[in-house]
Amino acid sequence: MKPSEFEDAAGGYKTVGDMASQAKDDVENQIIAGMRQTVDGQAVLEGEAAEAAVAQLRKLATNFHYTQVECALIATALNSLAYELRAAKDKLDAAVEDAEAEKFTVGADGSVSYPAGGDEVDGKVPEGGTVTGSAKGKPTNQPIDPTGDANDAADALERQAANIHPNPNFGRAVAVANRIAQAVHDATQTDEKWAPKLRKLKADDDLRVSRYDWTDAQSDTSGVRSGAKDYLDDIKNPPKDGSPKDNAKWWKGLSGQEKADYAAMYPAGLGKLDGIPADVRDEANRIDLAEKRADYQIRLDAIPKEPTKFRDLGPNATAYTQEWLDWHHKYEGEKKRLEGAVKGMNAIQDRFDQTGRKGLPEAYLLGFSPEGRGRAIVANGNPDTADHTAVYVPGTTSNLSKIHGDINRMTNLWHASEPLAPGQKVSTITWLGYDAPQNIVTDATRPGYANTGAPAFNQFVDGLNASNESGTDSHVTAIGHSYGSTLIGSAARQGDLNADDIIFAGSPGVQVGSAEDLDVPKGHVWNEYADGDPVPELGRAFHGGDKSGRFWHDADMPIIPADAEFGAHQMTTDTEGHSGYWDYDLDHEDSSQSLLNQANVVVGRHDKAQISD
Repeated sequence: MKPSEFEDAAGGYKTVGDMASQAKDDVENQIIAGMRQTVDGQAVLEGEAAEAAVAQLRKLATNFHYTQVECALIATALNSLAYELRAAKDKLDAAVEDAEAEKFTVGADGSVSYPAGGDEVDGKVPEGGTVTGSAKGKPTNQPIDPTGDANDAADALERQAANIHPNPNFGRAVAVANRIAQAVHDATQTDEKWAPKLRKLKADDDLRVSRYDWTDAQSDTSGVRSGAKDYLDDIKNPPKDGSPKDNAKWWKGLSGQEKADYAAMYPAGLGKLDGIPADVRDEANRIDLAEKRADYQIRLDAIPKEPTKFRDLGPNATAYTQEWLDWHHKYEGEKKRLEGAVKGMNAIQDRFDQTGRKGLPEAYLLGFSPEGRGRAIVANGNPDTADHTAVYVPGTTSNLSKIHGDINRMTNLWHASEPLAPGQKVSTITWLGYDAPQNIVTDATRPGYANTGAPAFNQFVDGLNASNESGTDSHVTAIGHSYGSTLIGSAARQGDLNADDIIFAGSPGVQVGSAEDLDVPKGHVWNEYADGDPVPELGRAFHGGDKSGRFWHDADMPIIPADAEFGAHQMTTDTEGHSGYWDYDLDHEDSSQSLLNQANVVVGRHDKAQISD
């Protein structure tokens, strides 16, 4: 038994996985991004051939990603195998060492020979002999053997035999032989457990990573995780309900191997931890995204085709078919849920694919879940290295299925902000980290959605500061649209909102009656209210005529950020309606004044933001 050989093999697979990860990043963020570069607004490479090349390169990047994931699983499995074999080997080495101390001889088959010894019997010293041990029960890292009573009886008989044997070496030899047999048994059990698991980690012999390959990877992770429980238990878990600083300290305290094993086994959990480096969270969440996207699409494809809905009853009369009614009750709700989740996941992937277009930086997936209404936190550029970071909170009707529009708003803000900060780095983030109200009439007037989601927003912003690599906090701007502004107001009211500036757009109310109550430096609250945007006026109407606490912590303060009494800087707008605040003409790189004002605040050029009279 040479556990080091398996550890060396694990190191080899880790090296291959790291190389695959780097190759994936190079393909996506350098080669493909380079092919999307523009000069004077014109793409350097375009046409069918260029698009076909990009499509093939994306497939290559997917292959590298899958290789990275599977190599990480194999490395963890081999390390766990070595861990368990080393425990068995330590038992064996200790038993052999004790045998040598007793002047016993251990045979190649595990038998133990002992010398003559003891008091003379009929004038002769009891002869020596050879014994073969037996393993009882299962190894210590396995469930308790249900045959324990039988083993107890065997132990008692064995002790009795040793006690009555005239040669005292006999009993000691049997004990050593049993320990050797147990060590071999443990190693055999370990081999029998891991051999099939390792065989399962063999990919199809082709160059196409299918949806089934990704779901198989998800299953592989579960299998390795269950088998490696003892090995993984030696890795310290993240602090329960830890703060971003606690999480950051935990991560920094792990060895390189522990980080690799934890990331391979718990990608979904790791991706949720605020305070962990952005590139680590991104990689973990991308694994979860790839696996969940494949799983949801397979489940969606398995739903039977919708049958004919109506049957003809005669002139101007129809009725639902029974087949459709059965299908509707059994499948329609699930179909809509899966379609929405897949649409959102495709939108996130689409943002990944846009890297390099008009200089757009790499995207970072800092949070993701398709469950319920869904979660997605997507950053343009690495916030850990950014000098200026903007975090945007969307409002009513936001969910994973509609994330495409919210992601686009922050790509537009990045395009508008980045030229204003030469020599500095900008990151703009879409934060759908809460359950937004889904109905304007029945849900959007209630403060509970904001109050429940606000602590998570505070923790996320704290996490940005905890993981920032500059040694000082990045300049952070919190941006709330519509009900998202209500959440930001609740975050400031409930705790320490670790932001430098706040921008509201189309706000119906923010739970406080004054900009000075928003936990940012005085003069750093900004508001936009475009012509034709009905939401601020609706908010004012609700506040003025209703004392039930809608929008507000204190319903007696019917003041919204658009009111002069609130104390925010009222920035000019040249867009109309509730959704135009982020209008940007990408082809002509032309920003609306509404967006340009936000960009100036984001990069700290406060004096350049246009203020209305």
